[in-house]
Amino acid sequence: MSGALAARRDRLAGLVREAGLYAAAFVPGASFYYLTGLHFHLMERPTIVFVTASADVMAIMPELEREKWRETFADAPTFFWQDADGFDAAFAAAAGELGDGLIGVEGGRMRVFEAEALRKHFGTERVVDGGTSLADLRICKEPAEVEATERAIAISEAALGETLEQVRAGMSEREIANILKMRMLAGGADGFAFEPLVLAGGKSANPHGVPDGTRLAAGDPLLFDFGAAFDGYNADITRTFFCEHVSDEHARVYETVLAANEKGRQVAGPGLSAHELDTRTTQVLSTSAFADMIVHKTGHGLGLDVHEAPHVMVGNHQRLEPGMLLTIEPGLYRAGDIGVRIEDDVLIEADGARSLTGFERALTVVGG
Repeated sequence: MSGALAARRDRLAGLVREAGLYAAAFVPGASFYYLTGLHFHLMERPTIVFVTASADVMAIMPELEREKWRETFADAPTFFWQDADGFDAAFAAAAGELGDGLIGVEGGRMRVFEAEALRKHFGTERVVDGGTSLADLRICKEPAEVEATERAIAISEAALGETLEQVRAGMSEREIANILKMRMLAGGADGFAFEPLVLAGGKSANPHGVPDGTRLAAGDPLLFDFGAAFDGYNADITRTFFCEHVSDEHARVYETVLAANEKGRQVAGPGLSAHELDTRTTQVLSTSAFADMIVHKTGHGLGLDVHEAPHVMVGNHQRLEPGMLLTIEPGLYRAGDIGVRIEDDVLIEADGARSLTGFERALTVVGG
């Protein structure tokens, strides 16, 4: 793995140079792990790794992480600090070690107090948001990353099938969610991509609702949005079902979303922009009788983070490339009545796109 990590840092160094930066700085999270192979908690103690335009590594580390860090980076210049002393001296020493030039950070990840410590000791004008330059680091997946994602998906889909066999009217959202989580863990999941959403009836119209004691009733839509985590990588799957029977109106809503999902998976491929993918998918919804029920974009990148680049939305003209892994998840929502979302995890390949998710998409009634 050390060779693969070094290759990733070399690739980052190229992005740093292209962006006119001297170095990039990362706090614990997906990119930190991607570059070092080490998991650290994001807590009150600032922990920062720097990778320069020459692919050299430097770090600021709490003293209690010394042994863990040194096992992998024995020779990297590292400035350790004790809780009793505070971290100012470590930041000042790091600033003295690192050469002049701009330091790019992940603006969506680094917290204010870490950024302020960098600005205090490195200079306000030197610390900038690395933006898309740093996002591009993980945007195309390596084969091993795809394999781990496929394993997470397989665990997720098996767990969903097993859960649906037990679903009955009268069960609460929380009961169903707990069955789903137990089945994912029993199937080999390391954990969950996020706390699963299991939403019944009118609650399905809240795209980010929280499962509670609400009980499933006959005729209700039942929306699952969930995913297993495996070896650091995440599945992100949404399917919507109906309990015992489905009304004609709800069936029409469902079939419209299904048609949008199918369109998105059909047109996705290299060279298409994320903007175009969103537009062509959403057009199926916006030209239907349910256009007023659209509330979100088509999808997002997927990997070590559940939401990462590329974001499949209007205004993002980045071209899709082989190796990008993204979700296609059109949805329609009517408050207090119904929400339908169908989400697949799609890999962009040289000659098109391949859905890594394969769970049944046709309208399905459960609980009978």
